[in-house]
Amino acid sequence: MDYDSFLGQVQNELELSSTGEAARATRAVLTTLGERLEEGEASDLAAPLPMEIDRFLLEAESGQRFDYDEFVDRVVERGGEDRSEAAYQAQAVLGVVSETAPEGELEEVKAQLPPEYEDLFEVAERATDG
Repeated sequence: MDYDSFLGQVQNELELSSTGEAARATRAVLTTLGERLEEGEASDLAAPLPMEIDRFLLEAESGQRFDYDEFVDRVVERGGEDRSEAAYQAQAVLGVVSETAPEGELEEVKAQLPPEYEDLFEVAERATDG
């Protein structure tokens, strides 16, 4: 999937008015996820993504430990949305990532995260199930 297609899918999923908004949401979510994952897992998840997007995962300071509430708070800080919108943006972006990542890659990401992060993968699981 190329950069424009990726952002187009994020824009469509989140019903945003521009690809700029989709890029901001993608950056907010993937930078935060990159901070939470171990470096090797962030690199694995980034590998199939367009290079304009994979850098959000790769340039994050990986290996930080924080709970799901902090994850959402960081997305809010980066994206300027409220908590419920930020949580939904995270789900939608990971749903698009799931369409690009090799099968099983999101399972490896989930394995690194505590069970409280389960909601983060709702859209991704619907995309792979349907």
